[in-house]
Amino acid sequence: MVLWQFCRMARPLLNGQRKIPTTVGKERIMKYSNLNLRTIEAIVNKLGGMDGVKCFLSGELTVKKKERECIFAVWKTIKLGTGLKTADNFRRALKAEGNIIGDWGASKILGRKEFTVAKEETEVDLVAVSIVDDLGFVNGATQKEIYEKAFKLGLKLCPAEVGPQLRLQFKNQPKGEWLLIGMEPIYDSDGDPYVFYVGRGRDGLWLDGYTGDPYDYCNSGDSCWVFVRPRK
Repeated sequence: MVLWQFCRMARPLLNGQRKIPTTVGKERIMKYSNLNLRTIEAIVNKLGGMDGVKCFLSGELTVKKKERECIFAVWKTIKLGTGLKTADNFRRALKAEGNIIGDWGASKILGRKEFTVAKEETEVDLVAVSIVDDLGFVNGATQKEIYEKAFKLGLKLCPAEVGPQLRLQFKNQPKGEWLLIGMEPIYDSDGDPYVFYVGRGRDGLWLDGYTGDPYDYCNSGDSCWVFVRPRK
């Protein structure tokens, strides 16, 4: 089929909204049946006209996907890289402030080589999201599902240092609140994956570790997770 015949069949009848035919007889001519001429014209214009289309098809022009803008307001801004470098540094600082460190969770993963800190002082903006109200998982969700939804909403994983630093800098946490840190899990010597969580119980402020099967990480529908909101 020559170009003029294709354009003649595809000419819009209703304000440019008629869809381009996908077949002529048994011959398939277009894969995406939901395109119309107006949409195609908009794509060509975005690419800079026909010269841009030629550059794109030849590989001289690439299109970068725009990063999704986060819809969540900043909940808390904390500092990383404050001079605490080792597990013992953090343990001493936490205990000096009266915090409780979980022996079977937080204390273990603080000492793992995967726990690293920022080399220079920097700030990170955090959001705390409910997996029910904010992420829409009314029946709970796995860690993988939670992370994937958070990424789609423009959030990023926290550096591991966020866990203990948040505990040190979040002194007025409400009683009964427990926040899981959205981070790359750190595996203990038994091969169990842990993330930090910070909370306040009847006995005080806690830093501990939460673990579970990687494919069934959290089925509690009322869980709240902390993620990083990227700065522009």
